[in-house]
Amino acid sequence: MPETASIHRWQTHPVTPENFEDFADVINPTRRDTHCWCLSHRLGVKDIEELGGGNRETAMRRLCERENPPGVITYRDGEPVGWCSIGPRAEIPRLAASKLIRPVDGVPVWSIICVVVRSGHRRQGVMARLLEGAVEYAASRGAPAIEAHPVDPPGRMDTTMAFVGTRSMFEQAGFRVIGTTDAVASRMPRLIMRRDLRSNP
Repeated sequence: MPETASIHRWQTHPVTPENFEDFADVINPTRRDTHCWCLSHRLGVKDIEELGGGNRETAMRRLCERENPPGVITYRDGEPVGWCSIGPRAEIPRLAASKLIRPVDGVPVWSIICVVVRSGHRRQGVMARLLEGAVEYAASRGAPAIEAHPVDPPGRMDTTMAFVGTRSMFEQAGFRVIGTTDAVASRMPRLIMRRDLRSNP
């Protein structure tokens, strides 16, 4: 008998105080404070001190209480398997102030900072579902467009250890290249890719 393809149930939700542990299971399963909590573009040392008393996990929890949480979690059959850091560019301080990744125009875009697929779930179609869910979430919040800044060729990592994605990955999700940045990742130039969400761009 031919093997029957398994059918999975996929869902993507913004990270909130209620599902914070699911986010942590994806990005920091050991809950180490020195490990990544996806804060590098959003909070400086002083902000972490103010929000979390110097504790990064606590600071990230506080971010999840805001109107626009810092990202979305993708679930497969109820299990958290992916994370996408996404939000209005204006609410991501390091990106908003960047002299290397400057705005292309006046469109108030949302930006994808990094994407993570949980260990043990890679190369199983999670990334496509994660980006699809992130786009749907941003659209539901009124985002006019989403930008990402991947590297080309594939297989590269940002020096901050956040996976910024590849050109082909975002092209498959409906993004197109609209320019390049002055920033580099692993000595490779980072692109500016955008997906317009307006019905009449």
